[in-house]
Amino acid sequence: MIDPSDRHLSIARQSELLGVSRSHHYYKKRAPQRADIEEMIKLKELFIKYPFYGYRKQMLELGNESIVSTVKRVRRFMKELGLKALSPKKLTSIPKKEHPVYPYLLKGKRIRYPNQVWATDITYLKLETGYVYLVAIMDLYSRKVLSWRISLTMDAEFCCEALKDALRNYGTPAIFNTDQGSQFTSYGFLQILKDEGVEISMDGQGRWRDNIYVERFWRTLKYEDIYLKSYESVRELKTGLTRYFRFYNSRRFHQGLDYRTPEEMYISFQEKELKAAA
Repeated sequence: MIDPSDRHLSIARQSELLGVSRSHHYYKKRAPQRADIEEMIKLKELFIKYPFYGYRKQMLELGNESIVSTVKRVRRFMKELGLKALSPKKLTSIPKKEHPVYPYLLKGKRIRYPNQVWATDITYLKLETGYVYLVAIMDLYSRKVLSWRISLTMDAEFCCEALKDALRNYGTPAIFNTDQGSQFTSYGFLQILKDEGVEISMDGQGRWRDNIYVERFWRTLKYEDIYLKSYESVRELKTGLTRYFRFYNSRRFHQGLDYRTPEEMYISFQEKELKAAA
């Protein structure tokens, strides 16, 4: 133990003999500053709200609360507070039955603007009363969720309704990508796309990576909301999903989007186009 009152050995020499750095002594003596305490309190509040955020995104959330910090500080505070972001596990892909399919059009394709490519998929969610099915339609450029619907059955109708919602609110994409599920190869679903003049693209059978962005979104949704909330009823689920999709589109930072939100990506491109045309 370092003794600052020792007249014969300096702090530097004592540190050397103990095998610790000189700064270690001063660090241990330093009491937490008021600003540190306030930041740590706010960080704990944010972690309760966003337990799936790591230190980089928590730093950005602190900025939204008018607290200027650094990655290094937030990482240190999270370690001291014992806060560790929830880490999702890998999901397995369930093969679907064969259907007549369209070719996969996205291989090697660069997605450069909103509404160039939309994609969709279905996942199931477990409630206390059983399972429900969720379909979502995503703009791949911005990762924005354009529409979604839930259903108690796996028929094609709720997928068609979600597609109509997206087309009505956001216009028409150049390409629409799906997997080979029977809902997306149904006459009704395909006819909606054909009537709008949309090119149809389909994943290879069992090739979940062909639809990687939507697959990642399901993982994110489940670990950031569904597994944390344990919804008991369809009504609770609808309310919770409405809240989460609003957060996901307009508030959630995406590392792949340079820490911007889907809404920012979708709107900023449109604003650039308007300025260029002016």
